[in-house]
Amino acid sequence: MNTDQPVAVVTGARRGIGRHLAEHFLAKGWRVFGSARHESDLSHPAYVHVCGDVGSEPDVRTLFDSVRQAGRLDALINNAGVAAMNHALLTPVSVMESLMRTNYVGAFLCCREAARAMQRNDGGRIVNFTSVAVPLALAGEAAYAASKSAVETLTRVLARELATYNVTVNAIGPTPVATDLIAGVPSVKIEHIVARQAIQRMGTIADVINVIDFFISPASNFITGQVLYLGGM
Repeated sequence: MNTDQPVAVVTGARRGIGRHLAEHFLAKGWRVFGSARHESDLSHPAYVHVCGDVGSEPDVRTLFDSVRQAGRLDALINNAGVAAMNHALLTPVSVMESLMRTNYVGAFLCCREAARAMQRNDGGRIVNFTSVAVPLALAGEAAYAASKSAVETLTRVLARELATYNVTVNAIGPTPVATDLIAGVPSVKIEHIVARQAIQRMGTIADVINVIDFFISPASNFITGQVLYLGGM
């Protein structure tokens, strides 16, 4: 095992943005540990896929037990997330609990375990995923936006708590990107979001990767506790 090879954990790596991020890191020569609830067909000698639910503490511990065998952890990309659209008056508590469990609790658990590994390695990078649903206060997404707002607060607090360990914690808030996450969203709603952006177009995977690369760059060691929204919110 090459202990000089940088290591990244990407949650929600089976498809969508997470899949693209896993492939991006692999192309850069990193070793990647991906996680998702189901198996992945991504095959690469430097890729390890661990099935599990980020909202489950035992599953997250299993993921990071695998990572520890690599001897280092350089970056955590907390991409796993779920979404739901319901008027607040029509939102079952089960939906709220599911969103909070995956989006917030999952991010917290992965940040905690990653920070423990990074502390032993004298530093690392954590990037969480939020959403433009927070600054736009999108109607019909009270539960989802609340879960992502919690992720933003987590990001800012952890940035302070982990700074002494040389661990930076930042967040990216993509505008709509054509993935499975928004496949069921009516096109008129997507158009309404894009119209409220300064740059009125859909986001791309390349846009997201650009920000991730910026946050994890060695030159970004003085940047932490920041939330960067795409599109000009």
